[in-house]
Amino acid sequence: MINVKDKNSERKVRHARVRKNLAGTSQRPRLCVYRSLNKIYAQIIDDERRVTLVSASSLDKDLASSLAGKNKTEQARLVGEALASKAKKAKIKEVVFDRGGYLYTGRVAALAEGARSAGLKF
Repeated sequence: MINVKDKNSERKVRHARVRKNLAGTSQRPRLCVYRSLNKIYAQIIDDERRVTLVSASSLDKDLASSLAGKNKTEQARLVGEALASKAKKAKIKEVVFDRGGYLYTGRVAALAEGARSAGLKF
């Protein structure tokens, strides 16, 4: 038999290991990232109240015109900037970054850099 690694199940194990010690509070909520093959999603979550405070993704209709013609990394950066601007409106200044078990490179890093450049601190 050939043993085939399931990368997504390994990512879920990494994510669970990190989430044991990482939680968002009311003062400092959690910025959670999910990356699919073509899209990227991010949300800011208060784990104490179990509520999503702010979310943004590459599917948002208000971002559609700015995402057209860009590659996935550039789209991730714009999603991070949009999330940070929504967070500012919701009076959120600091977050805890949860990379979702993904490596901090490529689209995940671009989203984080976009959020930082728009004024979110983590």
